[in-house]
Amino acid sequence: MSTPSDLIVERNGPVMRVTFNRPDSLNAFTPQMLTTATQAVEAAGDDRDVRVVVVTGAGRAFSSGADLSARADPEYQGGPATFKGVNGLVRALRTVPKPVVAAVNGPAAGGGCSVSLAADFIVARESAYFLLAFANVGLMPDGGATALVPAAIGRVRATRMAMLAERIPAPLAVEWGLITQAVPDDSLDSCVDLLTTRLAKGPTAAYAQTKHAFSAATISQLDQAFAVETAGQSLLTGTADFAEGLAAFTQKRTPDFSGN
Repeated sequence: MSTPSDLIVERNGPVMRVTFNRPDSLNAFTPQMLTTATQAVEAAGDDRDVRVVVVTGAGRAFSSGADLSARADPEYQGGPATFKGVNGLVRALRTVPKPVVAAVNGPAAGGGCSVSLAADFIVARESAYFLLAFANVGLMPDGGATALVPAAIGRVRATRMAMLAERIPAPLAVEWGLITQAVPDDSLDSCVDLLTTRLAKGPTAAYAQTKHAFSAATISQLDQAFAVETAGQSLLTGTADFAEGLAAFTQKRTPDFSGN
């Protein structure tokens, strides 16, 4: 269940900071968290005094993505809303006319990975990793990852991430071109502060047009990716493999997929 404190939105001069704040669940997303985060990012776009947006997580994770523990509850109804919410937040991060920095303080998995990669600058602790974990529960990547990841690292590496569900450590993610920078764990905050200070003093309108042009050139099919992912996930959530993947996750065991 989401509470008002599940998302923290703070202003420090020209910098708006959005923090996922469910550390006990590795900042697993709830629909309300995502809706509130999207509203905050959209508001930053309309506020001339906000010149940089930072997205991060509390505790030891950026975000583990959808809350699969909650989904195992037979009365859980938040699946489609969470899926829609991730798409909305990713779209907001890509279209807001301000630079967005993802301060990745720990694992960015599933939809959390998609959200982190929607930023313009992705700065991560060296101990952090990026994981498209969907195949582990019989699903496909979503949150626009099918557009964002190949645009950054190519189809072959994207396929490796998605189908093998491998953890990509932050230093390797830099080498691949998936993220901007990996920094010593205790330097994340200071490195992000330096970057946001520089961006906040820069030509905001020029940054906005540059961002728009890069998006048009590299991820112009993002909305199409959302539609394809929505159709695919709708199909996959009705499969035996998804039921087995969810059961295995809940029971903390390796899934035995049947291919159905």
